[in-house]
Amino acid sequence: MGLKIISSGLLSTVQDLGRYGYQKEGVIVSGAMDAFALRVGNLLVGNAEDAAGIEATFLGPRIRFETDQLIAITGGNLSPAINGEAVKMWRPILVRQGSQLDFGAPALGCRAYLAVSGSFDIARVLGSLSTYLRGEFGGLKGRALKAGDCIPCPGPTARGQALVQHLARAAPPAAWLQARWTPAPQLYPRLEETQTIRAIKGPEYALFEEKSHQDFWQQEFIVTSDSDRMGYRLHGPALDLTTETEMVSSAVTFGTIQVPADGHPIALLADHQTTGGYPRLAQVITADFSKLAQVPLGKKIRFQEVSLEEAQYLYIRQEQDIDQIKRALALKISL
Repeated sequence: MGLKIISSGLLSTVQDLGRYGYQKEGVIVSGAMDAFALRVGNLLVGNAEDAAGIEATFLGPRIRFETDQLIAITGGNLSPAINGEAVKMWRPILVRQGSQLDFGAPALGCRAYLAVSGSFDIARVLGSLSTYLRGEFGGLKGRALKAGDCIPCPGPTARGQALVQHLARAAPPAAWLQARWTPAPQLYPRLEETQTIRAIKGPEYALFEEKSHQDFWQQEFIVTSDSDRMGYRLHGPALDLTTETEMVSSAVTFGTIQVPADGHPIALLADHQTTGGYPRLAQVITADFSKLAQVPLGKKIRFQEVSLEEAQYLYIRQEQDIDQIKRALALKISL
């Protein structure tokens, strides 16, 4: 045994970093909306970066631990608590059998990630544990988690066990123990009330009117309620083409900003389709995928233009930050 879902929350699913190699057959990548948060969570519990965790959206689940587990909670702050006591995020936590994890009111961001050392003992579909809701496959029976579900866990990895021993030495026995240390806050994305998302010009950028260019970079857009894991529908100034253009379906990816006929852009997310037929105005940079994924419904986004060279530099710097976390954890385990 491992975890038992007492209540499901708004939308809780099993996700890893995605299902690659099948887009040519029309199978989407899917995976965690905030991949950075999941990667760091996995590192904090001694997993490989691409191990599966639980993605909780806005209102998190209630989970009982049927066996001792080493966990980490990362991503958006959904006010996690164990046995009614608030716990800190972005650090390893040793949770004893019988304890219960709850989430409260969202404080910042909208998606939290629960990483468990050793991940989950469930079947892979096309090489991945990610849940694709529309396709009804992957994860736990191809659906969102629901009350009564039991998720088997094989137990801590070797690195996870070393972290367990480190925590147990540092504090007296208790229902749960959390590390006193955490990665430096500047290493993970900064979330804001109105989130600034950096982007580069898209392949069809030149097809839009100059006013649309100005509005896109200067005005704010609201994430509407009909958004989902496939994409954020954004409401703001209508973005118009210079002339009506017949588009051939072209490749799209996470962060592609498409503009349909009504002029209101769509920012594609983890469950995006493999191709799209709308003009691609812009492309969110990889380093800001996490910030984009953490914008709640009803909140505002402002786009900031950067060059391709800046986007590449920011991506490399983010990967260096993750390497820094790896090195710091290796040092902790060796103490």
